[in-house]
Amino acid sequence: MSESTAFGWRPFLLKCSEEWADSLPADESRGEDDEAARQARWLGFPPASEERIAAMEERLGRRMPPSYREFLKVSDGWRHAGGFVWLLAGTQDTSWHSDASGLADSFEEYLDEDAGPEERREVDIWRRGLQLDVESDATYVLMDPEDVDENGEWAVYTWAGWRAEPPERHANFLEFMREMHREFHSLRARPGEGEPAFVNDTTREQDSRVEEARREALLGGWQRAVEMLDEAKEYGRPGAAGLGDQIRRLLGKTYMVYFEDLVTDPRYAPDLLPPLVAEHASHSNHDDSTLKFHLRGADDDLESLAYAALEQVRNGTYRYAPAGPFGEAVERARELARWGDGDEAWRTLMNAVPLWEPLGPDHLAPLGWVADPLLGPLLTPERGRELLSTPRGGQTGEAPRPTPGLDPGGLAWLAEPDGGNNRTSYRFVLVEGVEPQELPGRLADGNGGSDGNPDGDGNGTGGGDGTGLNEPLTLWEARGRSLRGKREFSSYDDRALMAVGRADSGWSFAFDGVPAPFGRQRFVSPAPDASAGTRAVVVWSGLRTGHGEPFFHLSVARDGTEEYAFTYAAGEVRRSGEIPEALDPDRFFGAVEDSAEAERPLLEAVAGEFGVCLPRHAIVRGRLHTFTTRSWTRPPGEGEGYMVISVQPLASGPTDSERRQADGPVTE
Repeated sequence: MSESTAFGWRPFLLKCSEEWADSLPADESRGEDDEAARQARWLGFPPASEERIAAMEERLGRRMPPSYREFLKVSDGWRHAGGFVWLLAGTQDTSWHSDASGLADSFEEYLDEDAGPEERREVDIWRRGLQLDVESDATYVLMDPEDVDENGEWAVYTWAGWRAEPPERHANFLEFMREMHREFHSLRARPGEGEPAFVNDTTREQDSRVEEARREALLGGWQRAVEMLDEAKEYGRPGAAGLGDQIRRLLGKTYMVYFEDLVTDPRYAPDLLPPLVAEHASHSNHDDSTLKFHLRGADDDLESLAYAALEQVRNGTYRYAPAGPFGEAVERARELARWGDGDEAWRTLMNAVPLWEPLGPDHLAPLGWVADPLLGPLLTPERGRELLSTPRGGQTGEAPRPTPGLDPGGLAWLAEPDGGNNRTSYRFVLVEGVEPQELPGRLADGNGGSDGNPDGDGNGTGGGDGTGLNEPLTLWEARGRSLRGKREFSSYDDRALMAVGRADSGWSFAFDGVPAPFGRQRFVSPAPDASAGTRAVVVWSGLRTGHGEPFFHLSVARDGTEEYAFTYAAGEVRRSGEIPEALDPDRFFGAVEDSAEAERPLLEAVAGEFGVCLPRHAIVRGRLHTFTTRSWTRPPGEGEGYMVISVQPLASGPTDSERRQADGPVTE
């Protein structure tokens, strides 16, 4: 026996009826039938006999599905299913729709030749469906005799044109009626002025589940908490959506995550507003006035706070700074992430999560950090699950297993094609025993290579303080900003925009993922300049480049003097100095038909020789400080040609008033 046949229809329908009756204002005018239903506390009709059901089936030529038959035995039809179906058919009113609405052709227009069974069903349901809606707010309810499960149940489809969504599928009639009960609750959960408080056994049960979900979430049981909150949200219970959104955001989900009811609460706004406005800012096509839609009920001060946070997020100056021991750990994590050590930054953050204190009873986890330009890139769905599984907010329990680090170590990952196969050429400088903020002084011209932008993290590393580092940006953000306003481009001047960080074992790095074309004749390695008082290594790889001949360069300098170097280009190797056996180019290019095969072994050899690694996640997805180096090429010699391209902005046209003065009135 399936659930649909064993289900207690009468208690369920009585509960629906009583809740509906109790939700109505006593002085509200209503139709005669509705008033009779209110007084009787019953939305149904007399039960249908087996004979009436059999006669209906004979008329329609099909045996009805079990859950609908059992329903009819309790009530031959129904009033107010959900909020938009006012009368549901019984044995006398059911009929085949036979595309009476003409919607089959409308849906078919949007099908393409690759349409699957589900898309095809959205068309066919209008031709073969059994119509159950008799009176409604332009809402159709159709049972599909061809969408049948193992218990003989027909799927139910509902559609309303004003919803601008495809037909919604319900597994069977019982599930449809349960959904209508939830819909009714969601519409009555917030009574209007003059309406009675909406409190009943169902609301009390769901509210208790919300409370249980709060405790479960703080204990680390986020999966069970999500299940309870999702159900309570379907019933429209206050707070359920905002609580669930906190969990969803840490799982990496942003679509329709608005922290409803909580983001406008002054207690929670400092932690929930930043991720809300950060998602808004990530869609540049959004009109900022639409942000007010998600701030309904907020006072002027909170609206001002939201737009201030939006401005900070956009210009990279937002900084997550919670109080207490957890806040101290956040500062340490930011400093680690700032120089590329994302894995250690994450462990620092996670070790402090048990110390985190909620801002109020509806605060389930720290969230402001996902909008921080340095900490936000640390989040992955796996890491989000680890944080959510960690007991916090005064709760104790077993900590989850740590998620694996995102950085593979070494340098060999550079030989792996990225998602868009864009990383075919790259170059980097490694300097031993110096901090990343010292690199501009070794590799840049007098101003340190900064574009002059103020630093975004408040650590005093902007272009104006002498270090020459710009605020942390992704490589693509930094490149776009460096080109902003640039009017002249030269083929002889190769100034690299490089991201900086720590490369392990006491080394620092400067990395350029989109270098200019390699010119062997005029290339000048920056290794000697970078190595004053220490060692420096320069690598420039283009073994997979789609432009020109494959190439690879390695140079090593100490105390301002080059020790050894080699360059592979045009199928030959040029070398200087005494190259260690582990880095001898003959080991890599001697018998290789495809030079690209040498890239990974070369990178592994460099990493092994110097004990260095580059942080993949920070370089590819994170934000790092950047600066612009001096040129990697020598100036052109006598008789050498080069090209300079100057770009001039288009002159703006005359204004309307100027044209009016010159030509008379302008016709609009």
